[in-house]
Amino acid sequence: MEHVKCLIIGSGPAGYTAAIYAGRANLQPVEYCGMQMGGQLTQTTVVENFPGYPEGVDGNEMMAQLRRQAERFGTDIRDGIITAVDFSKRPYVVTTDRDVQLEADTVIIATGASAKYLGLDDEKKYNGLGVSACATCDGFFYRKKTVAVVGGGDTACEEALYLAQLCKKVYMIVRKSYLRASEVMQRRVFENEKIEVLFEHNTLGLFGEGGVEGAHLVRRKGEADESFVDIQIDGFFLAIGHKPNTEIFREWLDLDETGYIRTLNGTPRTKVPGVFAAGDCADPTYRQAIVAAGTGCQAALEAERYLQTL
Repeated sequence: MEHVKCLIIGSGPAGYTAAIYAGRANLQPVEYCGMQMGGQLTQTTVVENFPGYPEGVDGNEMMAQLRRQAERFGTDIRDGIITAVDFSKRPYVVTTDRDVQLEADTVIIATGASAKYLGLDDEKKYNGLGVSACATCDGFFYRKKTVAVVGGGDTACEEALYLAQLCKKVYMIVRKSYLRASEVMQRRVFENEKIEVLFEHNTLGLFGEGGVEGAHLVRRKGEADESFVDIQIDGFFLAIGHKPNTEIFREWLDLDETGYIRTLNGTPRTKVPGVFAAGDCADPTYRQAIVAAGTGCQAALEAERYLQTL
């Protein structure tokens, strides 16, 4: 069985940054890229809010640059998915999708989280062409335009309020007859003249030539007074939650009710010594590339310190 000092699971900003720091510390890291090499940023077009890119940068190019930097410091980057882990004793054992097992003295989990989508074909068709799951990431591109936010919880309200600072109009598409958000968030939404809440509406599809130009909606779906309506929009934002990619760790680590990994005292440490979590898989609050990169750095530094105690 192959033995490694530092195994990194995931390849977004957190995973690649952890690899850079671990490589520079001569931990000879091995990194498995997972299902989506480069993470969620590879699903965006231009990233404008990551420091060091004054003109913005293509998400795929940014991840390629981070990968090259990690490889420069000796990271062994591999395609493949980790399908099972055994954290019962050291060294820890992981299994890949090719049924290969490895032993690791330390493990950095950077598996990220996946945005939830409605499941419409048009979401894929217009991905990067008007469909987004991150208002903070992409809202700037819709300045003085009209957008829609899908969802009725706190996250959807936060996204709508953020977009209202930039856009001329924001629709909230809410399938229920009420908002699930906290009272204070509801009040802020209802008091914002730029936001119009469309209660009891479901999205049937999107339309547009070369990009989103509108959405097909149904009001009071399945009821006697069901009706159909089209709205003209330039952007369509999903805010119905994220699912952290952490299921294989459930037996070994503490997860919150949504599945995010619980870490100790504001550090990347988990309850298992030598196992660390970085990036969106342990961050239900911020979910930003720069935050993920920072925790990737922390995780690698913690792994280095832990190895010095063995």
